[in-house]
Amino acid sequence: MGLGNPGSEYAGSRHNLGFEVAAELFRRWDLPKARKRYGGLIADGRTGPGGPRVAVLVPQTFMNESGSAAGPARGELGLPLARVIAVHDEIDLPFGEVRSKLGGGVAGHNGLKSLDRGLGGRDFWRVRGGVGRPNSTDPEVVSNYVLSRFREPDQEVQMLIHEVADETERLLEEIAAMPAQPDGETD
Repeated sequence: MGLGNPGSEYAGSRHNLGFEVAAELFRRWDLPKARKRYGGLIADGRTGPGGPRVAVLVPQTFMNESGSAAGPARGELGLPLARVIAVHDEIDLPFGEVRSKLGGGVAGHNGLKSLDRGLGGRDFWRVRGGVGRPNSTDPEVVSNYVLSRFREPDQEVQMLIHEVADETERLLEEIAAMPAQPDGETD
């Protein structure tokens, strides 16, 4: 799932990196038009001929309520938690850096806090795209920063979106190759 905030006023903001990556994956995988379901927009299909089946969810709740869309989608699709990937912005990574990890803390990220509640745990995958951090720890300054539009050149922002999408695809292939365990976990 790609995390972000709905509405034109948030389009192009750092906090909407997950939405931008989801749009790129919809395009790459030639998924059908997303339908409204679970409080979000979802499309499913394959990553390509013979590729793994995927469902891409873009919650249409605000970031801090993403779990209310993700939880019902996970439940109905019957996905083990370790086969869920959340794509989001990360202020604790320098702009342009991309990392993925399974589980971990929420580091004050309201979208991750909501996913923890909605999904029933933190042991889901995260693909984190670095958007940099302002020179302040003041919560209002940090909030304004992540809700602001990128100031970096458009070419660099597009490169970040593509690199986060590349990492998401790499991770998806890795997860798809792992056998599901009876308890829903992967090896």
